[in-house]
Amino acid sequence: MEPAWVDGLKVSIIVCDREGKILFLNSTAARQYAKDGGSALVGKNLRDCHKADSKEKIAQLIAEARPNHYTITKKGRKRIIHQMPWFEDGRCAGLVELAMDIPDELPHFDRDQQAEAQQNALPRVPRPKDQR
Repeated sequence: MEPAWVDGLKVSIIVCDREGKILFLNSTAARQYAKDGGSALVGKNLRDCHKADSKEKIAQLIAEARPNHYTITKKGRKRIIHQMPWFEDGRCAGLVELAMDIPDELPHFDRDQQAEAQQNALPRVPRPKDQR
């Protein structure tokens, strides 16, 4: 049983082990993949649901313990996908995939640039000569 906040989250969460066996799907992912088996996919291999090039990519991500991020359009919905390794005892134990809808136009805020502009906008306080 997943916590209520996971169930209410409109993000698809899928967790697999090093071999690609699905360990967990939240209810959003189960609904998204209902025609493929939904919750019954737990225990199945993630690679069986993908094309050859995707299977290779998944194996590579697990072997190299590195993340992968990209956007797609599927059924008219723009989505962002985050695939990230998870670790157990310091070793990559599998992947976590988060998938969520995103708007067609997504604002971008450059916090570094904003911080620099704020810093430059601060008044310069002269220091006494003996502190220079």
